Amino acid sequence: MTIYKATISHLETVKNITVRTINAVYPHYYPSGAVDFFLSHHNDCNIHSDIVNGNVYILNDADNITVGTVTVKANEICRLFVFPEYQGKGYGRELLNYAEKKISEKYSSIILDASLPAKAIYHKRGYVPTDYHSIETENGDYLCYDVMEKKL
Repeated sequence: MTIYKATISHLETVKNITVRTINAVYPHYYPSGAVDFFLSHHNDCNIHSDIVNGNVYILNDADNITVGTVTVKANEICRLFVFPEYQGKGYGRELLNYAEKKISEKYSSIILDASLPAKAIYHKRGYVPTDYHSIETENGDYLCYDVMEKKL
């Protein structure tokens, strides 16, 4: 496995991982308005900006196939996604380990926004809820998530 910093040439790859994962997983947890909100939030402009700022990392498996991505901004973990067909094989754990290690070099805590599908995973890793958000989206749907923190 290899984790490396994304460049602008990886924009479509990061977008593809993000969009495919959201479309495959989130409809099982959220109404359509919330799924559309996630997709619009993780748009080309936001991904591009994160790559330019050196915040985006990509994970390739042992066969050099790209399987996931994570974004690290200061002490915050964002946009951690693994292609659906590679989930359950430890790649998300590797990305989370990598992000936590990077953050621990400069900060004493980690924060993240935990979507419903990921909340239990973060809880098992020692993250605790510190805030709760509910955003009204299209069609009167709501996007609900927790802000979680882990002290290092």
